[in-house]
Amino acid sequence: MKSTARLIALIVTLSVAYVFAEDWPQYYGPRRDASSTEKGLLRTWPKEGPRVVWTVPLGPGFGGPAVSQGKLYLLDRDEKVGDTLRVYDFATGKELWTFAYNAPGSFMFPGSRTSPTVDGDRAYICGPLGDLYSIDVNTHKPVWHKNVWTDFGGGALPRWAITQNPLVYRNLLIVGSQTSQAGVVAYDKLTGELKWQTPALAGATGYVSPSVVKVGGEDQLVMVMAAQGFGRTAAGGSVNGIDPLSGKVLWTYTNWQCGIPVPHAVDAGEGRVLITGGYNAGTSMIKVEKKADGSYGVTELFKTVEFGAHTQPPILYRDHFYAQYTTNERSDGFICMGMDGKVRWKTGENPAFVRGGSLLADGLLLSTDGSTMLYLIEPDPSGFKPLASAVLLEQGTNWAPLALVDGKLLIRDQKQMKCLQVGQQSR
Repeated sequence: MKSTARLIALIVTLSVAYVFAEDWPQYYGPRRDASSTEKGLLRTWPKEGPRVVWTVPLGPGFGGPAVSQGKLYLLDRDEKVGDTLRVYDFATGKELWTFAYNAPGSFMFPGSRTSPTVDGDRAYICGPLGDLYSIDVNTHKPVWHKNVWTDFGGGALPRWAITQNPLVYRNLLIVGSQTSQAGVVAYDKLTGELKWQTPALAGATGYVSPSVVKVGGEDQLVMVMAAQGFGRTAAGGSVNGIDPLSGKVLWTYTNWQCGIPVPHAVDAGEGRVLITGGYNAGTSMIKVEKKADGSYGVTELFKTVEFGAHTQPPILYRDHFYAQYTTNERSDGFICMGMDGKVRWKTGENPAFVRGGSLLADGLLLSTDGSTMLYLIEPDPSGFKPLASAVLLEQGTNWAPLALVDGKLLIRDQKQMKCLQVGQQSR
């Protein structure tokens, strides 16, 4: 009887692990903060690195993967034809189906830019020409289609095209339009009906997707707009807090300026918001508070050029931020900063980290170096502590976000995506 009871308990445990293992349904994961609740990551690797479960070919690009209910979603691109949503069996890498649409065009750094967002039986994609699609994952057909750029008076495309990762918030799908007619727009996620649009926001079109932060226990969207110019000459940009249900602009902060902003704003807790960029913009930490009259005030806690992030938002772990701060102007590599704005350490070029992807799980960081290497790092404010590393990608501008599901890590270069077994397998 005891053996039978133990067997039943084991089956139940495995079943629960299968059902409740956390998916990665959008860019930077379930909370959009590059973190996973998974445990059991391997703390050592063989010399050649973690076991490669499967590899699939891809076109060039920077779009990251999303994983939901055993399927992997990735937006691929051929500039002569258009964009293709590719859907794979996550366990085997077998391609299951595709959805493609015509969107020819070329721009600097060719290829895809964004990650799909999967919510229930819908997958949402936004291509570099502004095409926003809702796709039924059962029929593989589009349910609705908009263009976040041309629908709101957008003219010539930005130099690096449209880079919007769709955000699902309750019954809404939210993206940054960043045109003269609308800064941020929200659609009914099921029907595509436009529910609200903000006025044009101060600044130029950038490459930042909206993020969600908590202010006084309430959700707010934060949208970063680009400045004109770089460094000391940069001006005209803004950071905006928005009511996610109505689109009302609640506050605006203008003392941080970046000519080409890419990372989204990070929720630093207690109403604090961390804003980062390259091009000598560095970092600002602000605190947003609700006043007695219902309006919001913004206090700048600190501002520094000694910490920043060019393409990937910093990761917050135990009151410290970790990021890759190699930009066109400086080579600080992997870098750690405390809540006080003081840099604890940086790797510089030994080893170098250049715009690679990172995520946090089981108290560990998994990070690509932006080229060939994958690192396993113990985040520690006392110093850079790599536990393992291996060459796993072909050399190139490999800046895509990563994804982790069921102990498997997804990384990509300009020709392929690899699935690596970096943790104990639960499914």
